[in-house]
Amino acid sequence: MRLLGLLVIFPFAFTAPALVAPAPVKRATAPTVAIASPAATIIGSTSLLVDKFNGIPFAQPPIGSLLNAVGVPKACPQLFFTDDTSDFPVGVLGALLNNPLFQTITNAGEDCLTLNVIRPAGTTAADKLPVLFWIFGGGFELGSTLMYDGSALVSASIASGKPIVFVAVNYRVGGFGFLGGSEILGDGSANLGLLDQRLGLKWVQDNIANFGGDPEKVTIWGESAGAISVLDQMVLYDGNNIYNGKPLFRAAIMNSGSIVPADPVDCPKAQDVYDKVVATAGCSTASSTLDCLRSVDYDTFLGATNSVPGVLSYTSVALSYLPRPDGTVLTLSPDVLVAEGKYAKVPFIVGDQEDEGTLFALFQSNITTTAHLIEYLSTVFFESATTEQITALVATYPDNSIDGSPFRTLLLNEWYPQFKRLAAILGDLTFTLTRRAFLNLVSTEVPSWSYLSSYDYGTPVLGSVHAGDILQVFYGILPNYASASIHDYYFSFVYTMDPNNGSSFMDWPQWSESKQLMNFYALNAVLITDDFRSDSYDWVAANVGSLHI
Repeated sequence: MRLLGLLVIFPFAFTAPALVAPAPVKRATAPTVAIASPAATIIGSTSLLVDKFNGIPFAQPPIGSLLNAVGVPKACPQLFFTDDTSDFPVGVLGALLNNPLFQTITNAGEDCLTLNVIRPAGTTAADKLPVLFWIFGGGFELGSTLMYDGSALVSASIASGKPIVFVAVNYRVGGFGFLGGSEILGDGSANLGLLDQRLGLKWVQDNIANFGGDPEKVTIWGESAGAISVLDQMVLYDGNNIYNGKPLFRAAIMNSGSIVPADPVDCPKAQDVYDKVVATAGCSTASSTLDCLRSVDYDTFLGATNSVPGVLSYTSVALSYLPRPDGTVLTLSPDVLVAEGKYAKVPFIVGDQEDEGTLFALFQSNITTTAHLIEYLSTVFFESATTEQITALVATYPDNSIDGSPFRTLLLNEWYPQFKRLAAILGDLTFTLTRRAFLNLVSTEVPSWSYLSSYDYGTPVLGSVHAGDILQVFYGILPNYASASIHDYYFSFVYTMDPNNGSSFMDWPQWSESKQLMNFYALNAVLITDDFRSDSYDWVAANVGSLHI
């Protein structure tokens, strides 16, 4: 199969023959939904309190009139990692993830543009329930709907008296969805992963009413790269989220991610990634490297896209693949678009884990001095910043083990010299302080609420780690105050665009009122002022133009 012929020329031309019933299907006890776009009857399954419809293709009409949506949907191809097991811990992770079984376990493959719909059992088209549209995270390199079964969320929404319809969308990651370079820009093939998400939102508008969802009450929600994607969906096409005369979504929730300032698709770093992929695919001497990439088979292209550093590596969140301005879909860097008011002005919730950066600072154990730290940030992350600028940034973070991340742990958890300091910087620049910058830009224009999660305080080395909310919030593994209250706030928000409206928990003030965060703990929550690390924030706000990746 010639991958890039589909990827670039026909970015949405995917079929899913394995999901189509080859013969008449018995539907006596299975939930069925007839949709018009594309015309099909979708057959799901019922388990306990919910109906599930898994692996529904949204990019091309299914073959035939019946779609059996009860199987395991494919994940889009995943990024690999170094497998040098002497390089702990990333090498150990890589050895596991690079195992050929990993792609089989994740059921990864090209026919991956599908979505899942989960609803309360017995829901009919007349119910018009609000819709929660989930965009998964994974550094724009990993992840799929396979990892996020929304059944527990839907069950929790039923128990709360605010039943919802849950939709999870697959989108292409890594080089399949976010390859950069001047050749990609010239071809008009940038940011395909964001376009996948947008097409899924259009499918919801066309079809969700038949599942009992209300297309006028869609909230988009994501975590990590999914949260960054939510922000990007807000600024796509300069904030135009209108489809067939109506908004694609009316509200947004961002867990650990918002603005990521980025250089254009044809910037030097993106070009280096493209050139590496081209060289690994054996296309460097071709008269047209893009045509050559189009001609290689799936395995060759997959291996080539995996030849660059991944997020769980020394280069960390200086990502090889990410959304970048292309002048059309994402016209400018997201920070610039937001500052210019070019975003969909919908109410939103945005927040972070307290120790966002610890996971991404595990892999740089050679950084043991301030000089090493400045060099690392200058060469790996911010090529546009001067050494003097990075020196000034680093100076806003004390050079001791007491003040770093995981925060509030005194001398504990210093994995290597400079670990806690680097973790604080990476967490702030990628998530926590950029969130505050986003809020400062927009909070007077739209209702917004913000939070900080500390319910995993005390976890060795990692603290309240990035993605800890997947277990606590998405799955509600621990039935504690944090899970119960956040679910209640979120369901109220999905219903009314206000987390307090119908909530039985303490009042959560809008951020613009007093710049306060809801600080969630395992057994309670408190309001805190969003002014911590103000010296670092002031520096970031004044120098954001030099912090594009």
